[in-house]
Amino acid sequence: MDFETVIGLEIHAQLKTDSKIFCGCATSFGEAPNSRTCPVCLGMPGVLPVLNKKVVEFAVKMGLATHSTINTFNQFARKNYFYPDLPKGYQTSQYDLPVVEHGAVDIEVDGEIKEIGITRMHLEEDAGKLIHDEHEPVSHVDLNRTGTPLLEIVSEPDMRSPQEAHAYLKKIHAILRYLDICDGNMQEGSFRCDANISLRPRGQQEFGTRTELKNMNSFRNVQTALEYEERRQRDLLLDGEKVVQETLLWNPDANRTESMRGKEDAHDYRYFPCPDLVPVEIDAAWIEEIRATLPELPDERKQRFVADFALPEYDAVILTSSRELAEYFEEAVAICASPKKVSNWIMTELLRELKGGEISECRIAPGQLGALVAMVDKGSISGKIAKTVFALMMETGKDPQTVVEEKNLVQVSDEDELLAIVEEIVAASPDQAQQLRDGKTKVIGYFVGELMKRTKGKANPKMANELFQKVING
Repeated sequence: MDFETVIGLEIHAQLKTDSKIFCGCATSFGEAPNSRTCPVCLGMPGVLPVLNKKVVEFAVKMGLATHSTINTFNQFARKNYFYPDLPKGYQTSQYDLPVVEHGAVDIEVDGEIKEIGITRMHLEEDAGKLIHDEHEPVSHVDLNRTGTPLLEIVSEPDMRSPQEAHAYLKKIHAILRYLDICDGNMQEGSFRCDANISLRPRGQQEFGTRTELKNMNSFRNVQTALEYEERRQRDLLLDGEKVVQETLLWNPDANRTESMRGKEDAHDYRYFPCPDLVPVEIDAAWIEEIRATLPELPDERKQRFVADFALPEYDAVILTSSRELAEYFEEAVAICASPKKVSNWIMTELLRELKGGEISECRIAPGQLGALVAMVDKGSISGKIAKTVFALMMETGKDPQTVVEEKNLVQVSDEDELLAIVEEIVAASPDQAQQLRDGKTKVIGYFVGELMKRTKGKANPKMANELFQKVING
């Protein structure tokens, strides 16, 4: 039997505000446990929350960036459940009247563009964090994260493969980063994802029984976990067994999913309007003010890179995958007007050295990379020497001119100096010289290689080719 996979994602993005959603406590990460709390975010009796306006602004900004409907009237609700890191015994969230609905983004997988719908985006407060003791059978509670503003982005069940889910997750992550409303740090938990997956016989309209993969915090884990769950559910269905609706955790060490609890439905949370917060009314004029602040987004920037810099589509996709990388490229190109060459250096040398790290961690400033490429263009150094210079720049943070001068790596372009060496090599290689005269052009590589050895890689390769042709062929 042929099955179709159906996937929907719920993304939780911590919004990049200085203070929490309903109180003035700081949202800074990594502080001493329980040092960023107050009676409001601890849920003490008699306190009242006050909505942070910047949180609403950020939600509207994300809604506009994803072509969504902004609900000018929306409301907070209480989502009731017990967990040790939820001091109030309920979470203040949004239910039937969210701030944003009905949006979409485009993703690209295997060269095909597909639109993925966004059901809703709603605002809520984050819970605290449980820290499990490695040596004792106890857990500690850190409530610093309690009350941190979250934007939950719920997709339509439009994805049909783990690869599509991965592409959608990357696209939402990029948009949030471009808008500068979420730092996107998955290791710190400020961008995380729950994934719902089910299988159904191909052609069937009714959805199958879904499972939920909870709190995944890396792009790779999301795709790998969905691939595993896709195989597991298919095997169950082929064996005539039923898929149980449940919440699962991904165990990356064992490379499998593990049951956490039965999957809840909305009625289990007993939602009702929050009596401590008035409904939120968003003025149309304010929406337009926010729209005017939108930056150039990934898809728009990609199109501009192709049009203005004559880059291949593949290059443009990579370079616009993050706002910081796109800005790095443009700053480098401002120094060296060779966009494709700069792109090649970024995508091969630079990204390889970063090994998945952020461009902000790179010791080479964009202007320095542009200057390095410009030196190759001008013939000051060869491409081979440039790689040596690049490695030293990564190690020291020095600009390319300084490295070249300190290591005496300036390309030799003095014709008289090179001619003397060329004549020596030709005189010592009569057989190879005759092969070149006989039309075996590949042998020129031998001569250039010998010259590079003599000059320690500093000879101008273009001039070297010309001189060998001149000396051998007359």
